[in-house]
Amino acid sequence: MQKHTPANAPLTDLLGRTHTSLRISVTDRCNIRCFYCMPEKGVVFRPHDEILTFEEICRFVRAVLQVGVNKFRITGGEPLVRSNLPELVKQLNQMPGVADLALTTNGILLRDQAAALHAAGLRRLNISLDTLREEMFQKITRREGLDRVLDGIAAAQTCGFEKIRLNAIAIRGFSEDDVVPLGRFAREQNLELRFIEFMPLDADGAWKSDDVLTGAMLRQLLEAAFGRLEPVPRTDPAQPAVDYQFADGGGRIGFINPVSTPFCSTCNRLRITAEGQVRNCLFSTAEWDARAKLRQGASGVELIQLVRECVAAKAPAHGIGTSEFVRPERAMYQIGG
Repeated sequence: MQKHTPANAPLTDLLGRTHTSLRISVTDRCNIRCFYCMPEKGVVFRPHDEILTFEEICRFVRAVLQVGVNKFRITGGEPLVRSNLPELVKQLNQMPGVADLALTTNGILLRDQAAALHAAGLRRLNISLDTLREEMFQKITRREGLDRVLDGIAAAQTCGFEKIRLNAIAIRGFSEDDVVPLGRFAREQNLELRFIEFMPLDADGAWKSDDVLTGAMLRQLLEAAFGRLEPVPRTDPAQPAVDYQFADGGGRIGFINPVSTPFCSTCNRLRITAEGQVRNCLFSTAEWDARAKLRQGASGVELIQLVRECVAAKAPAHGIGTSEFVRPERAMYQIGG
């Protein structure tokens, strides 16, 4: 790392990638058990006293705001199982410099919390929805509840959220029959839909490259049903999705292709886990302990230095599909989506 780095210098790594986005996991707990994220049984969650408090999260956010991080996403686990989450949303939303605040949820609890989240200042939601069939929903999540997710989507629309996006995990030999119905639902409900390629972050360690239903395959399925998809120019070069619009004007759809078309060269994202470990990549095998710093009374300058060390160690790419790839020991729910 260079010496004499100005205190407010951007978080730029050795490859010139400037980091302006932070994903904040507020819990590792979840009320469903999706097989691509969590084991079905025997899950051991972090004790309450190991999870960052709202005050600690806000201290960390205030620090990174000073060095150009201005986009934030609240994740889990399932963030809506965290008590009094709208209060954290309100605190973050009121911080000077926060340009964007979003939340990712499975939607199970959204019907009851949408209004409070909107009142707290949240305007953007990502809602996980892999299928519109209850039988398939239970196969994926190992729980009932599709109707609750759909109710949550409707409640969010009623509340007036400015942007609601549906996220669907795509798995080859499993998801094909759900692609077109999800596309039709998104078009009819005026919702944006993004398909995400299946990644090696499942707790059971069962992922295989043959399981990846690629963005190109998904696009073929959708075009066969709805006609041509036209590329949408990127307004943000660091966005992970490749977006398209239906030629007939029926909305937009995107593909996040971390396996078939990695976007590591433009990645601007950092993560902090629910227990306060900073990660420079979803697939990182190293973490930097912000919780220890926070609980030792570290200053903003000391927290920034920790994050700079994390950024400086960022690898050029995650390496999925190469001999250099090392699968993280942690599953998605433990890292933060």
